[in-house]
Amino acid sequence: MKFCHIHQVDHALTAAAEHYDFVLVPGLYDSGPDHWQTVWQQRFPFWKRVTQRKWDDPYIELWISATSRLVQQCSRPVILVGHSFGALASTCVAQEMPEKVGGLMLVAPAEPSLFGVDYIVPECDLEVPSVVVASHDDRVMQFSRAIHWSSVWGSELVDLGNAGHINAEAGFGSWLYGLEVLRSLASRVDEQRQEKSELVLSADC
Repeated sequence: MKFCHIHQVDHALTAAAEHYDFVLVPGLYDSGPDHWQTVWQQRFPFWKRVTQRKWDDPYIELWISATSRLVQQCSRPVILVGHSFGALASTCVAQEMPEKVGGLMLVAPAEPSLFGVDYIVPECDLEVPSVVVASHDDRVMQFSRAIHWSSVWGSELVDLGNAGHINAEAGFGSWLYGLEVLRSLASRVDEQRQEKSELVLSADC
């Protein structure tokens, strides 16, 4: 993945927001003021963010419900940006609402069995462009399992090495490289949607 100058990334993501709604999906305990999700929301205030009342309860149906409600309110295709438990909820919403979700960035997804939610997390290709960003020393998912899940979901895998849980505590605040990963994902979403449009046009001819 070629790294672009941050101003180019800002411009590309701002332009992408004219066609897509970017939705941030925090994990357990929400994302604090120094977390990259919060910093990104401040950088791009027109992005949306899932809110709910009980951030300390790992009951995935709460996450799915809150995320689905927000996605349903969006008028454009959605790119979900989930962290940890929020990444798991994002995969569920993508499976339930394929007509609304155009892409997913899944950062440090939690191991489903660790929270007893493996019964609901999809074990199939998500069928939209997606990327799993994983760490070798993440406390909630072994890297070998990140490889497994990225393969199951049909996701690109970005290996950050030893990056902890890819959160504020691990030093991921502004996380400019993450924005480049997201920019690349948005480009892939564009490409897939263009290919689908061309197929529809050719079928109508």
